[in-house]
This record gives sequence, C-alpha cells and structure tokens, in this order.
Amino acid sequence: MTRRGGVALVTGAGHRLGRAFAVALGARGMRVAVHYNSSSDGAKETVRMIEAAGGRAQLFQADLSDSDGPKKLIDSVKKEIGSLDVLVNSAAGMVRTPFGDVTPEEWDSIFALNLRAPFFVVQNAARVMEKGSVIVNIADLAAFETWPGYVPHAISKAGVVKMTESLAKVLAPNIRVNAIAPGAVLLPEDWDEAQSKRFTATTPLEAIGKPEDAVEAMLYLIDAEYVTGETIVVDGGRRIRK
Repeated sequence: MTRRGGVALVTGAGHRLGRAFAVALGARGMRVAVHYNSSSDGAKETVRMIEAAGGRAQLFQADLSDSDGPKKLIDSVKKEIGSLDVLVNSAAGMVRTPFGDVTPEEWDSIFALNLRAPFFVVQNAARVMEKGSVIVNIADLAAFETWPGYVPHAISKAGVVKMTESLAKVLAPNIRVNAIAPGAVLLPEDWDEAQSKRFTATTPLEAIGKPEDAVEAMLYLIDAEYVTGETIVVDGGRRIRK
C-alpha cells in the first residue's frame, strides 16, 4: 500500500541524497521535518523545493555527532509537529582516511556521526512512533566492499547494516527498519571526467546512478509492509562486478 500523508523526518536533508529523499516524501503529501547541522542554506532550499511542489516542510537544526543531538532533534520534532511516522537516517560524512594516517580523533568523529548518531536517533524516535511506522537507514556500498582510502567509513557503514538488522528485530512488530546501500548514485564532487568514464566502464550496467534510483528504493521500503531487517544495494551491479 502506498503511504501518503503523515510526518517524515529526514536527517541530513540539506544536500545531495538527503534532499532528494525529503523532496520525494513531500511530494507524497507528507509533512517533512528537514534536519540539517551546518547546511542551513541547503536546508532552506530543500524546504523551498518541497513547498513549491505543494508540500509542507519545517527546518530543524541539530548536531547529531553531539551526544545530546539525537534526543534534542526528536524532542523538537515532537514538540513542533506532534508525531512521527517515517524516519530516514541520511546524515553522514565521508572522509578520506588513508590507513596509516587515521587518528583516534578522526575515528571517533566518523563513528559519532555515521553510526552512533543514527542509533540514538532511532532510540529516541521509537518512543514517539506508533505502530505501522517505518525507519530507513542509509548505509553505503562501502559496507560490502574494501575501500583502502576509507576504512573507518566502510566499517561504520557496515555497522549501519548490522544495526538495521538488530533494530528491526527489537522494534518488530510495531516499527519496520530497513536500509539502503547506495553506490554512485551521486558522484563525488571532486571527480573529473576521466574518473567518471572509468567508473562507468567498470559498472555492470555501464551507467552512473541517479538520486532517483535511491529514492525509489526508499519509497519501496516505506510501502513494503512485509519487509523488515533488509538492506537494498543500489549500485548498478558494482558489488558483483568481479
């Protein structure tokens, strides 16, 4: 059944995939809580896009890497809007960290945002979400591959996959919890044309993805009433290319 209406919270909704998720949910008639940390201009643009399409949206600022951030965010959404039906945990960072140069501070920073934050956002959201609510966590293809320049990032995203399975069991049958592991549905901003062509040539579907590809997976998971604890990989087949 296609879910329409209700309230959705998208973390990290000020840019890239987070924005695409938020706009898609707004287009479904959901009232969208648009979370951001420092991307205030981007978050305001997300709100404008949702409202231009006839939807409703509201801004919520919180530093989710702070230990109190997740609770403050959910408390604010509850106070301002009153309910929560869909949570999309999209806020994350992707920092290049060559193995020999990783510091404890970098490790802690990556895990605080990529893994600890979504866990505690879910913990707090589960207290206000009613039966039939849905959570979609955003993992990464890196959770299933070996990326030498992004080892802590990959480990944190593998943790998101395991977290999704664990929370799906803990929160069943009232709340479904699934995840998406996107590949290159949006290329890194610093890639040049040669890198893009090489990536396309080594992807089985011989194409770069689009944000809409990840959005479609998110919408499926929101609607799929008999699916929980799963991670959908959206990568054009890169995981099976070897």
